[in-house]
Amino acid sequence: MNRPDAKPSVTAIILTMNEEQHLRRALACVMPHCREVIVVDSGSTDGTEAIVREMGARWVSNPWVNYATQFNHGVDLAGEASDWILRLDADEILDADWFARFAALVSHKPGTTGIALRRMMTFRGKPIRFGLARTWQLRLFRAGRGRCEARWMDEHIVVDGPVEQLGVQLLDDNLNDLKWWTQKHLGYADREAVDLLLSEERADGSAHSGAMTGQAKVKRWLKDKVYARLPIGLRAVLFFILRYVFALGFLDGLRGFQFHVLQGFWYRLYTDIRLDEIRKLRAAENLPLEEAIRRVTGLDISPAPALDKEPHNGG
Repeated sequence: MNRPDAKPSVTAIILTMNEEQHLRRALACVMPHCREVIVVDSGSTDGTEAIVREMGARWVSNPWVNYATQFNHGVDLAGEASDWILRLDADEILDADWFARFAALVSHKPGTTGIALRRMMTFRGKPIRFGLARTWQLRLFRAGRGRCEARWMDEHIVVDGPVEQLGVQLLDDNLNDLKWWTQKHLGYADREAVDLLLSEERADGSAHSGAMTGQAKVKRWLKDKVYARLPIGLRAVLFFILRYVFALGFLDGLRGFQFHVLQGFWYRLYTDIRLDEIRKLRAAENLPLEEAIRRVTGLDISPAPALDKEPHNGG
């Protein structure tokens, strides 16, 4: 569906759980340009819902399983009422001119199916510019042509056609404190361990159907084919050295050192320890993988996330 000025219409999907600190900022950068903004919430107890209704977005409540299933629920709700779908996290901000630049790209390259934006992040209020911190992420895709792949962690949107890069900055600027950041990564580590174990179990590994960014493909290949085969413990050290030394993470100063130690070493080491705990429990008690994961992490993977609908070649 196109507006009279022939500019592409967009539905934005934002997932929330107690995001009153960030949500106004995220909504403000997309509401003026989007046909609809759908906020899919997983049980907020703060003022998130009130902000959504006040600012005129669509509020939907859905029980949380993982990011992939929650986002795909939003994709199903969005349907094809708009030409494009935008994925935005509640703590992210887009450049003010993102829509004009997006519309110009679509006008010049009408065959584009997905668009990757340049993501960077802050840590304790400081931008992290080095150490593999800047990435291209596919965040805009034609309605009906893409979905989030079936993973518990490090999930990407996959589409059934060409992907272009657009130099719009997508800034992940989370305002929570270090305790919140650490607790979030404890959960990430459990989900990452699940993905590594499932990849080992399945003959097809972490296969997906569709296109993603070239950077995401390289990252996934390195993660599944190289990193996963390195000795536990050693790979965390090597990954930190790669990020901090060879990818110039040291240029971000003291704050960068803190970030790369925590995210590039501590988080990876903690993930490996959780992976080892699951494997040892499974072997000691001869448990099915699903039960060992549940007992160690509390995650129920029996309703495993699935890319239950393939992107099709429609509109």
